[in-house]
Amino acid sequence: MTKTALITGASSGIGLELARIHARQGDNLVLVARNKKKLDELKSEIEAKHKIRVYLIAKDLSIKDAALEIFHEIKKSGLEIDYLINNAGFGHLGAFAENPWEKEEQMIQLNITALTHFTKLFLPGMIARGSGKIMNVGSVASFMPGPFMAVYYATKAFVLSFSEAINNEVRDKGVTVTALCPGPTESGFQDAAEMMGIKLVEKFKMPSSLQVAEYGYKAMMKGKAVAIHGVMNRMMVGSLRITPRNLVVKMVRLVQGK
Repeated sequence: MTKTALITGASSGIGLELARIHARQGDNLVLVARNKKKLDELKSEIEAKHKIRVYLIAKDLSIKDAALEIFHEIKKSGLEIDYLINNAGFGHLGAFAENPWEKEEQMIQLNITALTHFTKLFLPGMIARGSGKIMNVGSVASFMPGPFMAVYYATKAFVLSFSEAINNEVRDKGVTVTALCPGPTESGFQDAAEMMGIKLVEKFKMPSSLQVAEYGYKAMMKGKAVAIHGVMNRMMVGSLRITPRNLVVKMVRLVQGK
């Protein structure tokens, strides 16, 4: 039976590659992003290669109740979501006291509220059917505080904690929740966050969006609770358990400097 994947932030980066992966597996797609032109291009590409249905929803998820509007639109179409991939999110580099509130508020709305609302809306149906998988895209930032990206790091900490808790709640109901936690990735995120030129971006070789997407897809299909991409990232996260918090904060500040 053909399954359907809902992917947010599907017009670029990890979300785009996840759309291609699911298409190769024969899954129908519901793709959500702000950029209608890029969604149209992706739909044409995928439908030319695969015999699947691609449903597009151009929507800004940083706007209140966007997730609810999308949920109603999908229900009207008669689709059932088997895979929910909450990938949409963004960051912003700068001192918290100086960043505009509007930017921070949009980040919280997109990275936390929309992700949580989508999960709230689609999880009951998965539980009722006794099957379903959710992937929430966090970050290695989920495991530490981040000076000069304080709100972004905090939103990703929420994603990790929320995902682990919900996965535990539904573990005996045929549903799994995976927190995918990549490190810096070649995805366009750094440009959008105005991070070009900082040590974290310039000094470290970043994996491609495809590499992260493939790893995340396999982890989701296996039902892993937490999936940290990359050996070095896993080692770094492991070391945080024994590193004093005040030292962690200083180290993060150091690598996010120019």
